[in-house]
Amino acid sequence: MARVVVDVMLKPEILDPQGQAVQRALPRLGFDGVLDVRQGKRFELELDGPADEAALARAREIAEKLLANTVIEEFTVAFDGASSPAAQSSAGTVASTAPAAG
Repeated sequence: MARVVVDVMLKPEILDPQGQAVQRALPRLGFDGVLDVRQGKRFELELDGPADEAALARAREIAEKLLANTVIEEFTVAFDGASSPAAQSSAGTVASTAPAAG
């Protein structure tokens, strides 16, 4: 079984009113020094089969067709935690990932 995480964020040039609302609220709650807040979505997929490049490709296809609106959002696809050290973004780059906090 492959556990894949898809993180979806608005593209940087797209206004993020929810992120702005959070940013404005932080100083009122005593959290100073936060320069920007962007809100996104996280999807955790459990796929049949091994945690390999084919699983990443399948998750990327799911993200492109269903999970992200690629006109205004970008996404990253990565194996969750110990499944694999590889990650693939929507731009096709590969990077290492750290285990999810929580």
